[in-house]
Amino acid sequence: MEGADRKAKGASDLGVRAASAVVMLAVAGAAIWLGGWVLTAFIVAVGAAGFWEFSRLASAGFTGGARLAWTVFGAVYLALAVFVLVSVSVQSISWLALIISAVIAVDVFAYFFGRSIGGPKIAPRISPSKTWAGLAGGTVGAALAVVLNSQVPRWICEWREPASGYVHGGFATGCGPYWQPQAGDYAALIGVGLLIAVVAQSGDFLESWLKRRAGVKDSSKLIPGHGGVLDRIDGLVAVSLLVGIYLLVTAPQIFGFS
Repeated sequence: MEGADRKAKGASDLGVRAASAVVMLAVAGAAIWLGGWVLTAFIVAVGAAGFWEFSRLASAGFTGGARLAWTVFGAVYLALAVFVLVSVSVQSISWLALIISAVIAVDVFAYFFGRSIGGPKIAPRISPSKTWAGLAGGTVGAALAVVLNSQVPRWICEWREPASGYVHGGFATGCGPYWQPQAGDYAALIGVGLLIAVVAQSGDFLESWLKRRAGVKDSSKLIPGHGGVLDRIDGLVAVSLLVGIYLLVTAPQIFGFS
């Protein structure tokens, strides 16, 4: 009877997780589709919820000056990520698509590589489920996300306007120019994928460490079956800052700097 109860509870939890995932995808998808102030408000609301959870973890895990320092760090950390995401969503939606798809790809590929290959853990005391095989999978996923985000718009344009022609360039909107990877570019793609995967998992490790300090399993119970908002955006926040640094150097006009 006890085994049957556990199976029933597992099935119930899976149903709750699936329903929550559908709602999250629907809300996020609608915000991205509508764009404009709706998308901006959605990003700010998610960031505010993430900070509320971060401050709760800091309050539970630290005292005195350390608590204040970590709370301030969380405010700056999440505010900068929100600033990057809002800026790219206004100026270049392709960068927002790249950030989101790369983080999802890291999570999905890391999960399947880690589960199927297993092997040594990266930091078992902080996050027991993270393996080096998972990091390799995340690298593959992130590299594929970079390629697809650069090539899918070109493929669509070639299908719509087959006679337009394209030249080697960078990320762009409209129908060209688009980046067309050469043979030597793929080594660089692996390096970019590794960097994104490491940064995404570093964000995950940071949150896992804070939760261990606070003695909790989830950052909150805001999302049934999934824990808190911070549990879902820990890697996204870190990768947003990485992309923000890159764009600040290569395209500062996105942030209003000349």
